[in-house]
Amino acid sequence: MYDNGGVLQETVDEIAARLGASATLEDRSFQLLAYAAQSGDIDMVRQESILRRRATEEVRAYFEGYGIATARGPVRIPADADLGVLARVCVPLRHHEVTYGYLWLLDDGTLGSAALASVAGPVARVAAVLAQEVHRRQDLGRNLRELFSTDAEERSWALSELDVRGPVAAIAVRSSPDRVAALWTLPRGVLADSALTAQDESLVALLVPAGQAWELACRIQAMYGTAAGVGGARPEPAQAWRSWREAVQALRVADRVPELAPVAAWSDLGVYRLLARLPEAELRELAGEIGHLAEDPELARTVEGYLDRAGHVQETASALGVHRQTLYYRLGKAERLTGRDLADGEDRLLIHLGLKATRLL
Repeated sequence: MYDNGGVLQETVDEIAARLGASATLEDRSFQLLAYAAQSGDIDMVRQESILRRRATEEVRAYFEGYGIATARGPVRIPADADLGVLARVCVPLRHHEVTYGYLWLLDDGTLGSAALASVAGPVARVAAVLAQEVHRRQDLGRNLRELFSTDAEERSWALSELDVRGPVAAIAVRSSPDRVAALWTLPRGVLADSALTAQDESLVALLVPAGQAWELACRIQAMYGTAAGVGGARPEPAQAWRSWREAVQALRVADRVPELAPVAAWSDLGVYRLLARLPEAELRELAGEIGHLAEDPELARTVEGYLDRAGHVQETASALGVHRQTLYYRLGKAERLTGRDLADGEDRLLIHLGLKATRLL
């Protein structure tokens, strides 16, 4: 994703050659961007970083514990046999007082202050390249937010700034609070040049070719480890805002309904396509129609399973692993709690919707 004519790779090679040390370049989310040809020792952390293109959460926590995100100069990190970490120096890549990434140098004891000072120029160059790319993507993200706007004039302006062709689909991903969720954390090669990204305080938004939407949503969701929603395909980018609205609603369902988690597509939501559109106050009102039923999770699951199977007693009992008489007893208890008659079509529908609404709360 950081192309820049190979500047990053060339600069990392230059730094490694000057210092005679292995060098690895990562962004702030510990996503591997470039690494120099191996010389000297290699530890498990560096090997995993190269193979997986990302450090593990455990290793990341170890490194961040040394204050590298706010350090203004090189940070020496000791070896840790349990983690398979060799001693190294972390050089924060800062530009205008903002950290955009990290340069990692395996240290055999020869990386003194003078040696590190000798590569200050290349380090500054790399930091500037990362900052430029981040700002470019932030500008792109602002355009995408305009494209997702419900205001026709804003969408028209965004379309004039973006080179986007249909069919497209939007993806909404819940950002993870325990990791850096800026635009540049998206993995290299996942989005290529075919997707656009934007971010607000809690969501990461993507606009991708419709045919790749599900695959990309799964890969991005795995990166963040939260949930994702996929909107319906639209033949023209001018309609992308509708797909985005659907993606956000699908994400809401993926957040709450285990059967549709961690990635939910708008086309697969069923009745949740209706319920996800409702504001919380109306969902609570609908959920209130089932009385205290939701306070008994097993009973609620039984009734929902029964209604999901169109009232088929034997199928429901088999799925729940209970005797038919046990099922009848639970259904009778549910009727007493709700004051509804499960033999009445309207009451059954109201209870069914109330149980589904409760899930979204």
